[in-house]
Amino acid sequence: MAEYGHGGDIYSQKVEMDYSANINPLGMPEGVKAAICRAVELAAPYPDSACRRLTKALAEAFGKEPEQIICGNGAADLIFQLAYGRKPERALLIAPSFSEYEQALRAAGAEVEYCMLREETGFSFVKEEWEERAEACRPDMAFFCNPNNPTGLAVGKETVRELADFCRKRGIFLVADECFGEFLDVPEDFSILGDLEQFSNVFVLKAFTKMYAMAGVRLGYGFCSDRTVLESMEAARQPWSVSALAQEGGIAALRETEYVSRTKRLIKAQRKFLKDGLERLGLTVWDSQANYLFFKGPEGLKERFLKHGILIRSCANYPGLDGRFFRICVRTEEENRKFLETAGLVMEER
Repeated sequence: MAEYGHGGDIYSQKVEMDYSANINPLGMPEGVKAAICRAVELAAPYPDSACRRLTKALAEAFGKEPEQIICGNGAADLIFQLAYGRKPERALLIAPSFSEYEQALRAAGAEVEYCMLREETGFSFVKEEWEERAEACRPDMAFFCNPNNPTGLAVGKETVRELADFCRKRGIFLVADECFGEFLDVPEDFSILGDLEQFSNVFVLKAFTKMYAMAGVRLGYGFCSDRTVLESMEAARQPWSVSALAQEGGIAALRETEYVSRTKRLIKAQRKFLKDGLERLGLTVWDSQANYLFFKGPEGLKERFLKHGILIRSCANYPGLDGRFFRICVRTEEENRKFLETAGLVMEER
């Protein structure tokens, strides 16, 4: 069996603390749990394949029309729908970034090109370099993760607008992945969602997975002002891909505004606490704006942490990175203190 290429593999090894998957440390909101339990009574018939109640709730929450929204079995499902529905011949990705883009594109027969983010510039996004790469390889689709995974670095919405305009003029369909956007201090300062009507060549991808700790429920959603794009995705997807339980859980999650505020306060404080602690141990840590930290250290850290029952994410399988780069999620203060104590032991073991 191939090596598990993602975070969250708590099934094939003994793990006491999972720092490899970027999920809300507060756990699933009680209101969402209750809604999912009640939805068991709805699970005998087929679910609504069009997710009409959920899309209506999303439309009200984001100030969009239900016809501009599509739901899927997690964000990854929508990424594959985009690849199979649009059938691009060539796509441009930033790297390092989320691996499912490449997997979906190659499965759909697309050639994949990269705009590499460089360590010497702090893995920051340089728009001019991206545009130069796009002019050279002439893609018809591009994926842009904001904030980026694994670095946690975010790009302001003015820059994303400029990218969207650049793409529109050159016939490039832009997928803006904002799945971690809700963890930003002011998400609206980084999101292109408010300009969707101006850019019919843009699809905005979001998910309930991370913020609401619903990874196992599988629920993603996206927005596009071009209805033909959503119709091409619907033609490529399986019917009934979003369960009745997921739909009801999503509707309930949209009501959890205090939970979201509490989460953001926790993440902001604990992200700094973790970063300071890792830097005291001599590790190089980037200034993530999301609910995870990206850092550089000695090779073999994943295996050393696992001996102590802690799973971290090696970034060795990201294009442009190697076994010296790692990603960890931000958890509660008690968990983070224990993590840093273990990190101290791990570094001494060297």
